[in-house]
Parts: sequence; C-alpha cells; structure tokens
Amino acid sequence: MDKFTPQRGAGVLCHVSSLPNKYGIGSLGKEAYDWVDTLSKYKVKYWQILPLQQTGYGDSPYQSVSCNSGNPYFIDLVALKKQGLLDSEELQSAERKLKNDVDYGDLYEHRFKLLRRAYARFNVKNPDFVAFVESGEFEDYALFMSLKSRYGGVFSTFPTAYKYREHLAMTEFKNSVYKEEYLFWQFVQYEFDLQWQALKTYAHSKGVSIIGDIPLYVAYDSADVWSRPDLFLLDEDLNPVEVAGVPPDYFSEDGQLWGNPLYNWEAVKAEGFNWWTERIARAMKMYDIVRIDHFRGLDRYYAIPASAKTAREGEWREGPGIALFEAAARKLGPLPIIAEDLGVIDEGVVKLLEESGFPSMKVMMFAFDGEEDNAYLPQNIDEHSVVYTGTHDNDTALGFLLKMTDEQFYEFKRALRAALKYEGVYTPVVDRADGVRGLALAALGAKSSVAVIPVQDLMCLDNWSRMNTPAVPSGNWRFRMTSPVKRNTLARLKHAIIKTDR
Repeated sequence: MDKFTPQRGAGVLCHVSSLPNKYGIGSLGKEAYDWVDTLSKYKVKYWQILPLQQTGYGDSPYQSVSCNSGNPYFIDLVALKKQGLLDSEELQSAERKLKNDVDYGDLYEHRFKLLRRAYARFNVKNPDFVAFVESGEFEDYALFMSLKSRYGGVFSTFPTAYKYREHLAMTEFKNSVYKEEYLFWQFVQYEFDLQWQALKTYAHSKGVSIIGDIPLYVAYDSADVWSRPDLFLLDEDLNPVEVAGVPPDYFSEDGQLWGNPLYNWEAVKAEGFNWWTERIARAMKMYDIVRIDHFRGLDRYYAIPASAKTAREGEWREGPGIALFEAAARKLGPLPIIAEDLGVIDEGVVKLLEESGFPSMKVMMFAFDGEEDNAYLPQNIDEHSVVYTGTHDNDTALGFLLKMTDEQFYEFKRALRAALKYEGVYTPVVDRADGVRGLALAALGAKSSVAVIPVQDLMCLDNWSRMNTPAVPSGNWRFRMTSPVKRNTLARLKHAIIKTDR
C-alpha cells in the first residue's frame, strides 16, 4: 500500500465538548469558528478532536449508540434559533454558568427536550431533509433510537420481533405512531451533519485540517450491533460471548475490561470487509485524517470471556491484518490514516504498520526514562510518525511531572535538556511548568511530520483537567475551558512553530 505521510505541521488536540460557551457543553457554533480562527492565526495546521459520536453509557464517545452518528449535544442552538426553530426564551433556558466540567446529567434531562421543540417546528417536507432520510444512512440509527425511546433498556430486552429485526414488525413500527420519533432522530443527525460540514469547510478556508478518531470497537448496546449481529461474537440470544479489553499493564494491574463485543472477523471478511470499508468512508467524509484507536487490535486482539470480572482472563487472537486495509483502499483509494500503536507492541504490529504505510504515534511524555533506545526519544523518531506530548488517556503533562519526586524530576530535566539540545532548540527548564513547555517544544522540534499538543498541556493544566482515565468507568470526558487560551501562550506556540519549521 502507498505510504501516507501528512504535511509537516503543528496541531492542538481539543475536543468539541471542551470549547467554552454558555450552553453547558461546547458546540459547532461560534466558539468552534473562533477556535479555528485562533488556530489559523497562530500557525496551527491541525485541529485534532476525539470521536464526535453520540455518547451512551458513561458519557464516553468510545461507547456510542452508533459509530457513524453525530453527538446531538454539539448542535449549535443559536443556529436553530436563527432558523426559527427555537425562540429567545427557549434558547435562554439552555444557558448555564460556564464551569470547567460538563454536567451530562443536566444535558440529558434538558437538551433533548429543547431539540424536540426545534423538531416540532421543522419542515419535514424540506427536499434536502427528505433526500437525507431517503439516503438510508441513518435508517438503523433512527429505528434503534426510536425503539430505545419506546422500550428503554438494552436492545436484547426489546420485544422479540424488534430484537431480531423481523421485517414486517420493523416496517409497521416505522410507519406507526412512532414515525414522528423516527423522523426526530433523523432530524438531529441532519442538523449535526449540516453544521459539521459547514465548520469543516470553514476550517479548510483558514488552512486548518481536521484529525478525527475511529474507535476500534463499538458499544454492545448500539445500532451497529443490533443491525448486524452476524458481524459480532454473540450467542443465540444476542448476548456477547467474549468482549474486548487489554491484559494487565502499566496502566492497570487487572488490565482493562472494556466490555465491547468482539468482531466475528470471519463474517466481516466473508462480505469483503464492506462494513468496515463503509465506516472508514464515513470517517474520511467527516475528517481529513483519521486516527484508528487501538490499532494493534487489528493485528491481534485480546478476547475476554463475557462472564469475566477482570481482564486477567483472556487470550490473544489473530485479527484481520492488512487484508482489511487492502480491501478498503481498493474501494476508497489512498487512506489518510494514523495508527494508534501504543500499548503492547510486537513484531506483528510493526509488520502491519510497514505493510499499511500508516504513520505511528509517539508520546514525548514517555521518552525520558533514561534508556537510550527509548522509541519516543527525539533522536529515535523519524518523519513517518505523529508525536504528542501526551494523549487523552494519560495524565496531563503537568500532572505527570507533579507526581515525580525531586530526584526523578532532576533526572527528567537533564534528559529533556539533552533532547532539546539535540533538536537545536532551547527553553529554560527549571520548574515543572518549564518542563511542560519543554515537552511541547521537544515535540514540535521532532522529525515527526505532525506534532500535536493537547490543549490542557498548551494551557499547562494539572490532572483536574484530565480527559479520561482508562479502566475508570465514570467521571471522564468532562473537561471544559472556562476562557480562551491566553494570548501570550499562543504567541509562544507560534514562535515555536516558526522556529521548528512547522
């Protein structure tokens, strides 16, 4: 396959939910456009986001009700008012005091009520909307969400005819009194899609490209599993036989028990990888570059019995390998994909990376352990990679450094200074805030084609702002900025971008 190497440049990782506004969660509205303007003004070429999908249990975008959906919480309410779908009083009812975390409980209770009011005023005979519905792209999603509205619970508890998607029963349900419910869920995806594509077009006009994210696995209680149970390892009652996770490692002594159903790779392969190809195609429509999370699971994946209490039980199995990407490339052409190859990496993953031609990920936070052969050290990083100070699954850089003893931090400073000297860049490294700036400069100075700094590291925030803690099921995905990034911080970033030729 052809090698994919992105244009050299700097990026900032900031999820849409983290953008500041007065409506409880970041949206695709003015704050997103202002953010694009900021990135463009300060020479940042890439905006990386986390999955945009509608969240489900635990509020995680990696546990979505549909892998191709857009999150209704991100719909700009101001735009709905401009369309005449909300009035001033309704818009005002959505206002919340700007805090540094998202209150998902409040959103769940109030936001959908507001979206339903907007839908009640929407012209469902609008030709563009009719064409959107008739395209069938969100048929399964809209039916699934309508059934969830009617019956609640997980899909395996739906009445038998709906659980197994009996054709006559589904047709009658869709055309019954639940037609309006079905069209409501189509409406939220229609509005999201309109707003997202407009924002993406604007970003391009400002020279900013979007890096998006595909989680490897989908949630069990999702339209994806409900609509295609044959593509997953389920029993006759449509319950998972085995689930996904990773074995014990540095992050968790019991491993990580994610609970997502595993793919029936034989069935996926038998139909020419069409399901995955369509998923990649959707992601390529949404983003300019696609990061595949847990890429190593496509070489070998960890299978845990569904009854297991921890991820200590489990075994490695062979994944689809390069055949999946060859099939996708035949239908879609060159694939602009970044491989998230963190974690347990073996020869198989290395081979898959070489065969696919995708750039790998490097994490600067893990570079300075005193080992000269550390793969993340600047002198060991090549152009065909994307380097980060840290990821959404790690401590923030400041949180990471604050956990160090004085002796550990002294050794870290010494190694970081040596790396900066190797790269030919300089910043004073005295205290831990200096260490954060030094990590960012080391990432920007690396040979990697793209260097990405999470906004928490750009703002030098400690672990209260951490986005996600693996193996912890609640309290994640909440971080929000309460104000824009300071101008002097952005000026330093711009200076570093120019100095490192990004």
